[in-house]
Amino acid sequence: MSEHVLDAKGLNCPLPILKAKKMLKDVPSGEILTIYATDPGSVADFAAFCNQTGNELVESGQEGDVYMFKIRHTAA
Repeated sequence: MSEHVLDAKGLNCPLPILKAKKMLKDVPSGEILTIYATDPGSVADFAAFCNQTGNELVESGQEGDVYMFKIRHTAA
C-alpha cells in the first residue's frame, strides 16, 4: 500500500476539497489519502464530502493550526 498525502495548508475553501477530490481519483480503492489543511472550515467540509461521496473519514485531528484528515477511498 502506498502513502498518499495532500498538503493543502494555506489553501482556503473550496480548494482543499477540490484538490482532495482530484487526488482521490488516483488513490486505489481501499487505500487512504491523508490531507493536511489550515482552513478551519475544512473540518465540516471534509465530513460533508465523505458523507456525500461515500468515502470513509477514518480519522481527523488537529495539531496547532493544522487539521489532519485520513480518508479511505471507496469504489464508487
